[in-house]
Amino acid sequence: MGQSLVQNYVHIIFSTKNHQKLIHPTIENELFNYLGGSCKELGCQPLKVGGYLDHVHILCMLAKNVTIVDLLKNIKSSSSKWIKTKGNGFKDFYWQDGYGSFTVNPSEVDMVSDYIGNQYYHHKKMTFKEEYLKFLKKYKVDFNEKYLWD
Repeated sequence: MGQSLVQNYVHIIFSTKNHQKLIHPTIENELFNYLGGSCKELGCQPLKVGGYLDHVHILCMLAKNVTIVDLLKNIKSSSSKWIKTKGNGFKDFYWQDGYGSFTVNPSEVDMVSDYIGNQYYHHKKMTFKEEYLKFLKKYKVDFNEKYLWD
């Protein structure tokens, strides 16, 4: 086969360090746009970026020449540096070390996008930890809860 054809949709989730509620409504849209722009710079087309006070969700197409590790390393590092320039309230902003990355069936992209867009609604009913555990169980990820939270 002479051509490499790839269409990998991924749903990425990660939180602030120690789940600090630092993603204020005053900065969230700018942060989400920054994260989407960082994905785009690496050739990973962002479809939806959203989140809540202590975490973000990114739905993007993973480029054929970018690993998920490189994507996350880049967007977390650059966005952490960027947000610290937004005022003293963000000087201690850090992302958690880990992340969750889940493949998305093309037929479910709209559903995942809607889910990400409705974070305020979801978090009236559940915490980030409850939400994240739900994803890990749904995707049958083997994990030790002792190492999930930082």
